This record gives sequence, C-alpha cells and structure tokens, in this order.
Amino acid sequence: MRLAASAALMCMAMTTQMHAQEVAITDGVTTVTVETSGGPVEITRNQDTDNRIGDDWARTSRPCPEFCIQPMVPAPGVTPIGELELMEFLNDPDVVVADGRIRRDFEGGAIPGAVNIPYTEAPDRLGELGCEPDFEGFICEGDAIKSVALYCNGPWCGQSPAAARRMIEAGFPAEKIYYYRAGMQGWRMLGLTVTGE
Repeated sequence: MRLAASAALMCMAMTTQMHAQEVAITDGVTTVTVETSGGPVEITRNQDTDNRIGDDWARTSRPCPEFCIQPMVPAPGVTPIGELELMEFLNDPDVVVADGRIRRDFEGGAIPGAVNIPYTEAPDRLGELGCEPDFEGFICEGDAIKSVALYCNGPWCGQSPAAARRMIEAGFPAEKIYYYRAGMQGWRMLGLTVTGE
C-alpha cells in the first residue's frame, strides 16, 4: 500500500514536472535569461495551455488610419525579425532592443531587457547607439555603431516603423535596424514573459 502510494506520488511529480515544461520556447529550450538594468530576468512561456490574451491585446480590429497594418519592412534596408532573433539580440551587447512606444505604454509592460526609446525621441537619441553628435545631427559610421531591434504594440502599430524611418533620415544606417513587427501583441500571444506582470 505504501509502495503504491509512493509510486503514485512519484508519477504525479513526474507528470507535474513534464507538464511544467510542456510549453517551451523551442524544442529543448524552455527559458532564456537576459540581463536587465534590474538584474537577470528569465523569459519563459506561460505554462497554462488554456491561457488567452485579454483586454486590448485581443482586439483584432482597430480603425485605420491611424492603426493601419504595417509592412514587414518599414523602410528599405531594414531587416524583419521574429521572436527567436529578438531573444538572441537581448543577450547581444552589440544590439540594443528598443521599445519604440510612448513611455506610458512601455511602463505598462514590455519585453524584458528592452530600453524605451519612444519614436518621437529616436532621431535625437542616436548617441546611445554609438553615433557621434555633429552640428547637423549625428555621424553614424564605424565599428562602434550598435544595431537596434525596434518593436512597438503589434502589426497595426506605426510607432517603431516611424522610429526606423526617422532614424534613417537622421543618418543611422538602415542595415543596422531590425524590426520585430509582431510587437507586444505577438509577444503576449505566445505567452512570453512581460515586465511588470
């Protein structure tokens, strides 16, 4: 009787452990740890297989303009990326993952490790990416220039595409810009970790 109870508990523990790892990021990868200004944060996927996104993130129809579907490439030379590339960039010291949304939206939940560079400020903050200030704006040349991965609210959000275009107009090289079009809506849809939650 004790042996059967012990075996049942062991089986339950194994099932719970297997279930805890059921929703992975990729086959064999269940977490990605990123360094943030507040210390390391572990990115995982929500393990509740009945989980649903809610509130504004579940909305599929937003009036256009201004919430029009954005192109995969917001400007010539910009490279579109997905979640896995974005997670790699979060641990790459040569890439800044930038949330192009206004500060209020960023503070309401963001991708761990991202910095807030609102689209309205992007062309004025190129110094944070290694560009040198100049009387006319910035000089963005040489090996010291970091790449930037931009995102905003989702495929219907124009904030990070606007940031990319404004940065290019200010002299930042388009080939150093990556665009995560799925944004917070896509990130949340996959149940990935969000700051402040």
